[in-house]
Amino acid sequence: MDRCVVLVDAGYLLGAAASLLAGEPARSRISVDHATLIQGLRERAEAETERPLLRIYWFDGAPDRVPQPEHRRLRVMPRVTVRLGALTRSDGRWAQKGVDAAMHAELTELARNRACSDIVLVTGDGDLLPGLMDAKEHGVAIHLWAVQAADGDFNQSEDLVAEADERRVLDRSWITRAVRAKEYPAPCTSAPGTRPEIAAILSAPLPETAAATVPGDQGPARNGTARPADPPGTAEPGTAAPERPGDGTDAADATDAGAAAAAGRGVPTPKDLAGLGRGPAGQPGPQPAPTATLRWSSDRGWVDRGAGAGEPPETAALPMLAQLTTAEQRWADREEDITAVSGDPFEVGQVFARRWTERLSEAGPLHQLSTEYPRIPHRIDGELLRYAARFGLLAHKDDQIDEHDRYAIRAGFWREIDSRTATERAPVGD
Repeated sequence: MDRCVVLVDAGYLLGAAASLLAGEPARSRISVDHATLIQGLRERAEAETERPLLRIYWFDGAPDRVPQPEHRRLRVMPRVTVRLGALTRSDGRWAQKGVDAAMHAELTELARNRACSDIVLVTGDGDLLPGLMDAKEHGVAIHLWAVQAADGDFNQSEDLVAEADERRVLDRSWITRAVRAKEYPAPCTSAPGTRPEIAAILSAPLPETAAATVPGDQGPARNGTARPADPPGTAEPGTAAPERPGDGTDAADATDAGAAAAAGRGVPTPKDLAGLGRGPAGQPGPQPAPTATLRWSSDRGWVDRGAGAGEPPETAALPMLAQLTTAEQRWADREEDITAVSGDPFEVGQVFARRWTERLSEAGPLHQLSTEYPRIPHRIDGELLRYAARFGLLAHKDDQIDEHDRYAIRAGFWREIDSRTATERAPVGD
């Protein structure tokens, strides 16, 4: 058949691109526009082989072979098929298992069944050499593509290069059409009209001592909320609050944002956060100490409310997103999740909050929710975390969402709520 097929080893393509653009092979150091990348691969393959494209096969690893957000986006694109191997961790390093074998099997089957006349291989692994030679024996032309090496040397097996019929290099100018190195601006600078405390929530890391001694959430059903530092006398800053018997509360302390700044992440220092806080009647609130503690709590909503601890009736009656969503909207939401939502925790929180606010028939619930800041009512918070679990955020975490991911999910939620409310914020003190 006079058609071409592209087989992509995603670990090689994106790892080499990260080395080229970011100086190290970690894929977390780059952001990828997958739609542009796939379109670029298709156009170049058709131009160089002078054959129409049959299909692009995308081979990658995933924990327990569970599709990650990028895989869900890729597999619904036209002419793209995703094949997943396992991703395992050994001695502190991630390794793919089964990807090479899957590529070898696909390569030989395509050739034996005469499904195409040309195969483009985007890989550098010499383990594919037997499959490449077998495909050539069946009359298939092999085009081997390399990613420009960061050090100017080969990043492919020399045996593969020697056996390929054609070899091309995807240079920096081609790669940067769809891939770029991530920049790390301060992620928590407050936009105009938003609560500045969001900066502290997003930037405060979880100390190792607290993580080791305090149990975490038990999956998405054990949902969490946030509150600022306890009033004087209830807990010492930077220490875990005592567990209340029988209330099922899980609590984890977060250190002040200055620790994150010291780690070079570009977040506000305690001095930067010294002006945060709001008071009654629109007056600036008390200034928290630089060591103020931020605490997440479980679905019991561990928040001091005086004699009537627990949620007031108007808060408990706030509608959940599922109650506001029609069957048609549910289908559209799923389509958007698959094709447009990246799965970044902060973005997940924003998307959930956007849908919730847009589907309200009146502004009352929005303003009621706003008064609960920084705590998300436990029913809505549980639904938020269950939604976040769809994006692979539970993988290899014992069915727990990572503490930092939960920080980002909730901070994204509040950032979106703030952007959609007209409530005036108190000015930050001089």
